[in-house]
Amino acid sequence: MAARILLARHGQTAWSLAGKHTGRTDVPLLDEGRAGAKLLGERLRRAPYDGLPDVEVRTSPLVRAAETCEIAGFGGRAERWDTLMEWDYGAYEGMAPAEIQAVNPGWFIWRDGVPDGETLAEVSARADEVVAWARSADRDVLVFAHGHILRSIGARWLGLPIDFAARIRLNPTSLSVLGWAYGAPAIESWNETGHLEG
Repeated sequence: MAARILLARHGQTAWSLAGKHTGRTDVPLLDEGRAGAKLLGERLRRAPYDGLPDVEVRTSPLVRAAETCEIAGFGGRAERWDTLMEWDYGAYEGMAPAEIQAVNPGWFIWRDGVPDGETLAEVSARADEVVAWARSADRDVLVFAHGHILRSIGARWLGLPIDFAARIRLNPTSLSVLGWAYGAPAIESWNETGHLEG
């Protein structure tokens, strides 16, 4: 069996709801986010996942991801891994896109990066580390993390530069699966949120 990686984005927070760039600030889940995490866990216990009995689980240590992992029922099996933390947005931490555009017109994170934070190359290198770990053995892996790092992992899984991540959005509490097609890395499913409808 070729390894697959299942990507779970954390549940809704006040900052994600407001569209604020939430990097290393430890913003907790909203009640909506906790409810979504419970529904995600229920989805993963049903077919075709059946609880993922043999999956290796890792989570970002930031509370919004770690709590999503815990509520979904995978906390006891998860290893916290700093590599899964969200992009360090530096000077743009806590700012919404419109606020950033007001001080830096035309700014585009996937091209321009952020001042005083992580570079595109640094984020890409972290995504590559996750991809290498996922492919290191014949077992599926499940990660709980954040929008921009998960999108970067998606791009790098496909062997594309991380600016491709601009084209693959992720909603809070979504589930995505990266696998294989015809022997090449492929997206099996992306930004699946049907479980949130109950």
